[in-house]
Amino acid sequence: MATIKIIDPVTRLEGHLKIEVTVDKVNNTQQVVDARATGTLFRGFEQILKGRDPQDAQHITQRICGVCPVPQGMASVMAQDQAFKVTPPNNARIMRNLVLGANFIQSHILHFYHLAVMDYIEGPGMAPWQPSWNVDKRITGSAATTLVNHYVTAIEMTRKAHEMGALFGGRMPDPPTYIAGGFTTTPRADRVTKFKAYLNELIPFINNVYLPDVAALKQVYMDYIAIGEGYGNLLAFGVFDLDSVGNHKLLKRGLSVNGAQAVSPVDLNQITETVKYSWYNNSSTNLKPASGQTLPQYPKNGAYSWLKAPRYAGAPFEVGPLARMWVNGDYQQGISVMDRHQARAEETLKIAQALQSWVNQIQVTGSVFTRPRIPATASSYGLTEAPRGALGHWMQMASGKISSYQIVTPTCWNASPRDDTGKLGPIEKALINTPVISVDQPIEVLRVIHSFDPCLSCAVHVSRPKAKTKVQVIAGYR
Repeated sequence: MATIKIIDPVTRLEGHLKIEVTVDKVNNTQQVVDARATGTLFRGFEQILKGRDPQDAQHITQRICGVCPVPQGMASVMAQDQAFKVTPPNNARIMRNLVLGANFIQSHILHFYHLAVMDYIEGPGMAPWQPSWNVDKRITGSAATTLVNHYVTAIEMTRKAHEMGALFGGRMPDPPTYIAGGFTTTPRADRVTKFKAYLNELIPFINNVYLPDVAALKQVYMDYIAIGEGYGNLLAFGVFDLDSVGNHKLLKRGLSVNGAQAVSPVDLNQITETVKYSWYNNSSTNLKPASGQTLPQYPKNGAYSWLKAPRYAGAPFEVGPLARMWVNGDYQQGISVMDRHQARAEETLKIAQALQSWVNQIQVTGSVFTRPRIPATASSYGLTEAPRGALGHWMQMASGKISSYQIVTPTCWNASPRDDTGKLGPIEKALINTPVISVDQPIEVLRVIHSFDPCLSCAVHVSRPKAKTKVQVIAGYR
């Protein structure tokens, strides 16, 4: 007999995600036979940006998410650079990469140790390890103690990655240094020296702790090499420009269909968003992002998510570290829960090593900014990658102001609902056939979800105070 289990909210991820799974026996194995992923908060940044100066966009869009604001700023200034027909100096390109790379390292370490690993190990009888489900946790004893100790060390490492990014970013998160035409930081020699010092601590941790811990987890949970595949379609926009015009990137743009090792180019005209199962007006369905609309409609018959359903050539695609490493040819071992963790860890090392090279390329007396000329009208886009996957900003300008702005975030790809033809989103599809020992404590479902590292923070949080609410000002505080 089929049983429906609702996990709301899914914990240990960014933002608010609800997952509904239907569990039933198939060939005497209890497993997920249907799934629905729900983004439970409205994301309306596209509406906020209308009518504003385009140079405000990178500051506003970074508030989409406190975990990965840097890629939002990057995508925004890339769209502005294109609209304003300006090329940033090499120093600016390099420093943009340095701050973005620091954000990737911080986010990846955070994900494994503080958002995912607790699905697998029996930790101590204290917060944040308790309360927990009494489920299949195979890592116990001294092996568990080692991971718990590394959990604590990882807190320090994420702090160091943040501080490293702040050297050039000014602050982390939400660095104000990303501007059209360049960067605001002066590349002083002492900042270069301090950046290198942080890398000299982070790279040994990645090499000697993070990568071995992922390998050890994979060895114990070998069955999760065959769980969570989904469609096998992988998409990457590419990230970390290696030249002034972005023709060469550390992680390149491309896509793979059905787990093929062959990589194809990305045609942006093939990207559309559908909204049949989303709380948006159906007039905005099946549109390309450049002409997309954000027209909320709640309630709406049959809809179940605030996320739209991005599709490429009508097909769902997974984005993220595995997609990037696969497209780049760095990791093509498989598509599963454990492959996502492995690819993310290997990407962390690749980026950290690249940062070592880039920081040495800074010219401390070189230019950081090319002043742009703001046109009255323009149509542009900025494509990059966030830690969680492909990110795109599409901007239209009229009378020198933003007339339309559309953002397609990584989790909109991964945690999307069904599209207009009924095809499940990538996380929904990856959950199908996942074996579940206990419907009341479906840890297996969480392991699949967490492997994607979904982030639902890209939402406008609205609160309405109750009647007769009073605001009191305490003396001495403002």
